[in-house]
Amino acid sequence: MTARYGHSSVALQARQLRCERDDRVLFDGLDVQVHNGDLLQLAGPNGAGKTTLLRLLAGLNRDYSGDLFWHGQDLYADFPAYAAQRLYQGHLAAVKKALTPLENLRWLVSSWSVPDDALWTALDEVELGGYEETPCQQLSAGQQRRVALARLCIAPAPLWILDEPFTALDKAGVQWLEGKLQQQVDAGGAVVITSHHALENIGNLQRLELGSHKV
Repeated sequence: MTARYGHSSVALQARQLRCERDDRVLFDGLDVQVHNGDLLQLAGPNGAGKTTLLRLLAGLNRDYSGDLFWHGQDLYADFPAYAAQRLYQGHLAAVKKALTPLENLRWLVSSWSVPDDALWTALDEVELGGYEETPCQQLSAGQQRRVALARLCIAPAPLWILDEPFTALDKAGVQWLEGKLQQQVDAGGAVVITSHHALENIGNLQRLELGSHKV
């Protein structure tokens, strides 16, 4: 059963963010608000700073000025508590190819207490039933992506931060992920995502265009 979170309140907030890369300002004076029940899509050309902003919001990069808040509290005031409530997936699937899908998923959700039967169920949901104990090096890129995305079935995280999660997915995988994103926002969770995929069918969708203004 999908967990339910409170709606409407501001979950994640950034104020006056400024970040530079290689002597180039990616953004300056940037304000971001993500409410419970919202999906925020970061858009813009390559090099606009989408992945950099995702990593800042996830607390994986401190090379910035400005303020970050989780439910009104400084994001770093109790960072372990924040990290336990957000699921971050980078552009790469982050799957260890020598391990099986079951072993990888067990490692990927090790921060949470998840029973093995839930892992099997999650892999079945992402259509990896029968591949649970096959080394990931024998799987396609799309199947490896599904291994990582299986976390979305079981991780009790109210905030998802996802970098290009539709990469390498086939049509069925795209439809499944769209449905999973909708479930998360319907339950009052929050999602921040970069994607070139059209997300018009997702309710409570917001878009933030990076690289479209001078800084």
